[in-house]
Order: sequence, then C-alpha cells, then structure tokens
Amino acid sequence: MVKPQLTAALFIVLFALSPAYGDFDSLQLVLTWPASFCHMNDCVRIAPKNFTIHGLWPDKEGTVLQNCKPKPNYSNFKEKMFNDLDKHWIQLKYDEDYGEKEQPLWFYQYLKHGSCCQKMYNQNTYFSLALRLKDKFDLLRTLQTHKIFPGSSYTFKEIFDAVKTATQMDPDLKCTKGAPELYEIGICFTPKADALIPCRQSNTCARTGKIFFR
Repeated sequence: MVKPQLTAALFIVLFALSPAYGDFDSLQLVLTWPASFCHMNDCVRIAPKNFTIHGLWPDKEGTVLQNCKPKPNYSNFKEKMFNDLDKHWIQLKYDEDYGEKEQPLWFYQYLKHGSCCQKMYNQNTYFSLALRLKDKFDLLRTLQTHKIFPGSSYTFKEIFDAVKTATQMDPDLKCTKGAPELYEIGICFTPKADALIPCRQSNTCARTGKIFFR
C-alpha cells in the first residue's frame, strides 16, 4: 500500500512539473488597419495611414490565453517609451491627454494578454518586444508592392499571398463581422519570438469573393 505521505509528495512533484496556467506555445502580433478600426469605432485621434499594433497575444494549442493569474501590476509609461507606443500602438479612441494619463488600451492589453506570458516577459519587455516585432514589417508597403491599395477590394488569396512574402509563414487575416473588410493581420512567432511560425487561422475572412481594404 502506498503511504499517504508518499502519495502527497508524489502529488506535489507532479503538480510542480505540470504546465501552469498561462504557459503558451506561440505569440501572435496583431496589427490593425486603422481606417477599418475607426469605421467600426468612434475614434478621437487621427487614424494613421499604416498598420498599428492591436496586441501581442500568447496562444496555447489554438486558444488565445486571457486574464492569467497572478494579475500583474501595470505602471504608466513615460517619455521615450510612451512616445514609441503612442506612435506604433496608438490609443485611437482616447484623446492624447487622457491616453497619456490613464493609458487604458495598454493597461487592458497587458492585463488581458500580457498576463499570460509574464513568466517570460515583464511589462517593459512585453511592450518592447511588441514594438520590435512590429518594426520588422511594413505591411502597407508589402501590400502596395503587390498592387494592393487602400480603397479597393481584393481576393483573400491576393492579400494572403502578398503578406506571406514578408512573413514567409502563413499570416492570419481577420475581417470585420458581417462585412468582407480587412480589419487586422496576425503574424505568429515562437514563444521566445526568435522564429516565425504559421498562424492558426481565425477564419473570419471569406475565401471566396472580394475583401475590401478600406
């Protein structure tokens, strides 16, 4: 018969070795097309004419992880880091003063998604990583190189294949609900962000017909 003490010790060891909630097997950098975002939302800021960051999302076996424990603390960004985020991860729904004081978008994204990779990335490294990964791609230029311009409609394959020339791996195109309009593009990485990997598809864009690039 197994002694209760041994059973308890074995349980503790197995618990320590088991994956903790918040472990992840990939990261998805989600880039938003501001014209589509502001068409769907009330934007206060002027929409940039290039893709901006929506978030950096840890993923586990096809599921986007959210609101992991322990709940991390968030400290407001200042000076250069604030300026970099305000340019590349712009808080379109809030005026500049409120955005700087409260930083609602970044606070929300960090608690919702950044919390699920906090074992590997603290607040500063999480946001710095998102900026660094975004800086690797100029998706608007890539699309324009392949004769895909805002204001016209294109097939899923035309947009997908154009983006893949930059990512080398399958991106995830995301479209607005109820309308075939390009909203976001996801680019996927290993947990350490040292290599690109194919994205699991969200299947929000129709594979037939045309998709409007606003």
